[in-house]
Amino acid sequence: MVPPAPVCQTRGVDDLTRLAVAAGTGDPDAMRSFVHRSQAGVWQLCAALVGRENADDLTQDTFVRILRALPAFRAESSARTWMLRITRYTCADWIRGQQRRRRLAEQAAELTRSATPSESGRVDIDDLLDRLPPERRDAFVLTQVLGLSYAEAAEVCECEVGTVRSRVSRARAELVAGVRADEDGSGPSGPPDPPGRVEGQAH
Repeated sequence: MVPPAPVCQTRGVDDLTRLAVAAGTGDPDAMRSFVHRSQAGVWQLCAALVGRENADDLTQDTFVRILRALPAFRAESSARTWMLRITRYTCADWIRGQQRRRRLAEQAAELTRSATPSESGRVDIDDLLDRLPPERRDAFVLTQVLGLSYAEAAEVCECEVGTVRSRVSRARAELVAGVRADEDGSGPSGPPDPPGRVEGQAH
């Protein structure tokens, strides 16, 4: 006798999570609605992690993984944090696979120069975000750009809430310092953290 599939508890969950559960059962209307409502958030995170020029391709790759995983989704977390966690993994795999030699070289060169002003004369925020360590950039984008709570961001990043708060605080301080340095024409201030340091841990 085949055991029954796990029962999903959808009472009290948000609409996107309810759609994800329904889509996982094969409901085509729920599938279309789920993709339509979640696509923008996935694209924004991809753009922040791998650049706007690669965001479309990575969004497609991410949704391939999300749709394959939907039948196993049990609403133990919100659909939003679940899909953004998959997005983060997809982008990380792409970065490792591509090795991004040219982009890394460009970013390393940028650390020795001031940010390139936009046409309006304002500092390019994408350039400043690229300078942040990946963990700080992820935490900042999730909470300050995508609007996740610290608890939701901690779930996506698989770390403690306090660690997310620390990373966001450090990222904000670095961005402010970067803007001031670029406006003064002095370039980025201070060297990056030494390798191997893990934020949120006592030393």
